[in-house]
Order: sequence, then structure tokens, then C-alpha cells
Amino acid sequence: MTGRDGRTPAGARLTVLIGDDEPMIRDVLSEVLQAEPDLSVVALAQDAEEAIALAERHTPRVAILDVRMPGGGAHAARVIRDRCPGTRVMAFSAYGDSGAVEEMRRAGVTEYLLKGLPNIDIVAAVRRVAADR
Repeated sequence: MTGRDGRTPAGARLTVLIGDDEPMIRDVLSEVLQAEPDLSVVALAQDAEEAIALAERHTPRVAILDVRMPGGGAHAARVIRDRCPGTRVMAFSAYGDSGAVEEMRRAGVTEYLLKGLPNIDIVAAVRRVAADR
């Protein structure tokens, strides 16, 4: 359960899955999120099918998906939303074109972040997405 600010109650940790085909992005994003006392990265995926399988296994509160990872971020988002209704999905992409944004929104993504944002904004977005009911 999360509060209005997206933070979890004392002692509870908000679980996150990261899906991105770039190992450096996965690792850096994981480090940023793991540095927060209320966040826990429970799985790292390199493509859509792995993200789906890991979401089913770990049922994270938030799944962060690269839009253009192999297998498609929108495909992974749709399947995760269907199979893991308690998981909220957000997009994390180097591409901000309106077509990509709209495709992800249709797939059930509630937040679309561009890579390169300050870490504080990324962490705030994860908490915001987790608080979305």
C-alpha cells in the first residue's frame, strides 16, 4: 500500500521491475532506485518476454519498460497489465515522438519518461505510478 505521495509505509518496500535491452541502462536505473530506502528492484529484463515472465514471477508494484526493447514495450505493457493487475506500468524511452507515446498509453502505461531526466524526477515518477490506483 502506498500513500498519496507514492511512498510506502515504514518498513515496506515498493517493488520494481526494469525492462530495457541496454545493460548499462538497466544497471544504472537499478542503482538509482535501490539507493532509495523505500524502493526495491526485484527483477531486470532484457526483452519483452523476459519482462512478462519476471512480472508474473515477482508481481512488482511498478514495471519500467523501454518502449523499443526487443519484443516491444507496448506488447509487454499490455500483457503485464492483463496478467498482473496489481502492477502499474511506466515507459522509459529515448524516444519522445507522439506515436510512441500514444502506443504506450493505449497499452495501459500511465507515465512516459524520457531517458536523461534527473534521477530525482525518475524516482518521483516511480512513486507516482505506484500510487496510481
